[in-house]
Amino acid sequence: MAQKRILLGVTGGIAAYKSAELVRLLKKSGHAVRVVLTRGAEAFVTPLTFQALSGEPVRTSLLDPEAESGMGHIELAKWADQVVIAPASADFIARLANGLADDLLTTLCCATEAPIAVAPAMNQAMWRNTRTQRNVRLLAEDPQVTLWGPDQGEQACGDTGPGRMLEPQVLADLVNGGGDGVLTGKRVVITAGPTREPIDPVRYITNHSSGKMGYALAAAARAAGARVVLISGPVSLAAPAGVEVRPVTTAEDMLAAAGRAVDEGCDIFIAAAAVADYRPGAVAEQKIKKSADDMTLALVRNPDTLATVAAREDAPYCVGFAAETTEVARYATDKMVRKKLAMIIANDVSQPGIGFNSDNNAVTVFWPGGQRSLGPAAKQVLAADLVQLIAERSSQGRDGAAPATQSNKDQP
Repeated sequence: MAQKRILLGVTGGIAAYKSAELVRLLKKSGHAVRVVLTRGAEAFVTPLTFQALSGEPVRTSLLDPEAESGMGHIELAKWADQVVIAPASADFIARLANGLADDLLTTLCCATEAPIAVAPAMNQAMWRNTRTQRNVRLLAEDPQVTLWGPDQGEQACGDTGPGRMLEPQVLADLVNGGGDGVLTGKRVVITAGPTREPIDPVRYITNHSSGKMGYALAAAARAAGARVVLISGPVSLAAPAGVEVRPVTTAEDMLAAAGRAVDEGCDIFIAAAAVADYRPGAVAEQKIKKSADDMTLALVRNPDTLATVAAREDAPYCVGFAAETTEVARYATDKMVRKKLAMIIANDVSQPGIGFNSDNNAVTVFWPGGQRSLGPAAKQVLAADLVQLIAERSSQGRDGAAPATQSNKDQP
C-alpha cells in the first residue's frame, strides 16, 4: 500500500470526536496526516488532540500571520495527495459545492489539485433536505470530489436514518484501497435489494434482502472512480451519493432495467440483488378474500437477469452472488460455471450476524482457478475490498492469470 500525505479537514458536528480515531488509523497505516479544523469543529474537539495524534501542527485559521507569512494555505494545498473531510457538515457541503473560499478549509479545497473525499455527517432531516441534496448533486458532478457515505442508523439527536458519518475504520479502508481510482473510467452496473412479485393488489412474494451489500458496493465503486448505475429493488436505504439509482419492483422489471443499462455501455456487471426465482402465474385484480383453510398459488419461473446478461455477445465482466445455507462452495462454483460468470461472491446466510439485514458480512470469492476469503467485516469495508479485487481480476480478463500482487490469502 502506497503511503499518502493526507490532509484531514474536520468541520463542526458531534461526529468530530470520531476524527481523532481516523487520524490514529491513518497514521497506523503509514500515512502522513495534517489536520485543519474549522471554527465549528473547535467547539467539539481541540487542536491539541489532533496535534498529539498526527505529530503535526494543526491549522485553524486562514488569516494566521505566522503560517501565512509563507503562503501556508497554498503550501498545504500542494502538499496533500488526498484531502478527506470528515465529518462534513451540511454547511461545509453547501460552501464547497458553491465554490466558496471563506475559511482555511474551503480555501484549501479550492487551491488543491488533489482528490477530495467528503464524508457527510448530519441529522437525517438535514441530509434529506432538498437544498442539501441539490448541493450533494453538484459535488457528485465534480470529477475532483468523491462522497463517502453517509451511513444510516441511530443518531446523536435520537433520530434514526441516513446522515451518520461512516465509521473511522471504513474511512481508513477507503483511503487505503477503495478510493484510489482503480475503476476510473469504468461504467459499473449493480443490482441490489429484493424483488416483489404481486399476488393481488395488497400482497406479494419477496425475501429478506435489505440491499445493504449492493448499496455498499455501489458507493465503493463510485469512490473508486467508476460511473455507477444501481438498479434497486424496494429498500429503505438512502441513495449513495454520486450513484444513479434506477428503482424497480419485480424480477421482470429488473431484467428490463439491466438490459437497458448494459445497452448504454457496461464494463462490469455485479448482480447483488436477491431476485425472486418464481412469481404467481396470475395476479388477482382484487384482494383475495380469506375463505378457506388452505390456499394454493401456482408459480411460474422468473427470468434470470444475471444469466441473460452473461450470455450476451457483448457481455461485460459479470460478477454474481450466491447466498447459501449449506455446501456453499459447491453450490456457488456450480452457479458460476452454469451461468458462465467471471466471478462469484458466496456467503453462508445461515450464520448469525452476517448476510441478510445485517451490517456485517463474510464471503468467499471464487473465479476460474482461484478463490479468496474476505471478512467478517462491516459491509462498507467488505465492499471496498471486493471492488479492489474485482478491479484486479477484471483487468486480467475473464480467464486471465492471477495478478502478481495477489494476497497470500489466495488459494489455488
